[in-house]
Amino acid sequence: MLKAILFDLDGTLANTDPLHFKIWQELLQEQGIDMDHETYKAQISGRQNPEIIQDLLPHFSSTESQKFAEHKEQLFREQAQDLEPLPGFLELLEWVENQQLKTAVVTNAPRQNAYFMLKALNLKERFKTVVLGEEMTAGKPDPAPYQFGLKQLNIQPSEAIVFEDSPSGIRSAIGAGIDTIGVASTHEPEQLKQLGVSLVINDFHNSEMWTKIRLS
Repeated sequence: MLKAILFDLDGTLANTDPLHFKIWQELLQEQGIDMDHETYKAQISGRQNPEIIQDLLPHFSSTESQKFAEHKEQLFREQAQDLEPLPGFLELLEWVENQQLKTAVVTNAPRQNAYFMLKALNLKERFKTVVLGEEMTAGKPDPAPYQFGLKQLNIQPSEAIVFEDSPSGIRSAIGAGIDTIGVASTHEPEQLKQLGVSLVINDFHNSEMWTKIRLS
């Protein structure tokens, strides 16, 4: 029986990837690195900043890496003032609340970004449980963030559904044993299917999604 729905944040509640891509592209270009969409999807989307910077800028010291990441996220917050939730999300959330299901946000976003986004989307008061990958033993794609989310909600994997858009997030949720729906906002539907999601949606108006959650 369905008792909870857990959501990723970036790319799932709002399509923030175009802005993240733009900022990463500009900052990396200053470092002499050309970043196209395919490289972004493969090496950046859904991952944590320390891992990204270590891979792309291995010559940076830990201090330089931290400053680079902080600057990148500051630019994101400055430019993301007009965030909009993905189509249909507010209707889904209202249904979830009417059904008295538990909810959580599980994200690899840095703390400041996560709460900025929830506030910008007018969702901060509606999500009491927020799990930050940077505060776990490991972030996504490790199952730890979703395992911790289940523990916080006091439910079993079989009692939850996850919405995720990135390969790292999908691997994390499926690794925690949770039925996962892929949101094709940042990656191709076929790629998400190959990762083992039970359904792929473009947004939260999807009729198959509604049938699935109502019958769960």
